[in-house]
Amino acid sequence: MTRGLQRATFNRSALVRLLSEVAPETSDPKYDFGERLGQWLDFSDALTLSSVLTSSTGALPAVQQTPAATGMAEQLARLRQSLSDAILNDGVFTAEPARVRFPTPLPQATADSAADFSPYHRYYLAHQRDMGAAIAALRSNARKALAALSPAHKQLAQLDIAFENILTARERNLLASIPLLLAKRFAQRYQDHRDTLAADAGDDPADWTQPGSWLEAFCQDTQAVLLAELELRLKPVAGLIAALGAASDYTPSVTQ
Repeated sequence: MTRGLQRATFNRSALVRLLSEVAPETSDPKYDFGERLGQWLDFSDALTLSSVLTSSTGALPAVQQTPAATGMAEQLARLRQSLSDAILNDGVFTAEPARVRFPTPLPQATADSAADFSPYHRYYLAHQRDMGAAIAALRSNARKALAALSPAHKQLAQLDIAFENILTARERNLLASIPLLLAKRFAQRYQDHRDTLAADAGDDPADWTQPGSWLEAFCQDTQAVLLAELELRLKPVAGLIAALGAASDYTPSVTQ
């Protein structure tokens, strides 16, 4: 995926940069964030946001770092580490046990039957469910802690709720399309592998789990995209925790 990262502009997220390598035709639209967000919000959504914004309580007061704020930052760091480890420990190409094991060809499978993307689609969705559930719980706790600080902080928590209610379905639909883009990468990796075989050579799927195989390369592709998606999903809760006044240990990963 290095070529895609070299082509990418610096202001694109890691997830967008990686997906542009998987499916180059899905590059960023040529309009700004405000215009793109406007297309996502209908009139009732605008009224919801307006009701929160017009109940202004002034600027956020300065908040001293508190044990509660520090605790939330520590929870964020632990969650990020836990989810990152679950992605990187695939249980096939790494020695560590896997929470979700990367799929491998079944015994006696033929090359054609083993080159089915369906198990890898389910694998990606399993990681998405893990990320979604864990981050949602932390985000809820962060909002509760924020709302307890001051009226202005409570308004910020309410604004986060409003945005989540408005954008969640759209975000879910977009993130659900990522495995479909990865299917193209899977097909490309497999075809490149087939092209390297001698005309009379067999193709034993049992060899695909060996170090340096095309399947290991695809596993690394998948991990890179999952880590970039994790970074994207953590941004809202990281912002809430930053508003608590905590010096968060969360540092977004940069996928290479």
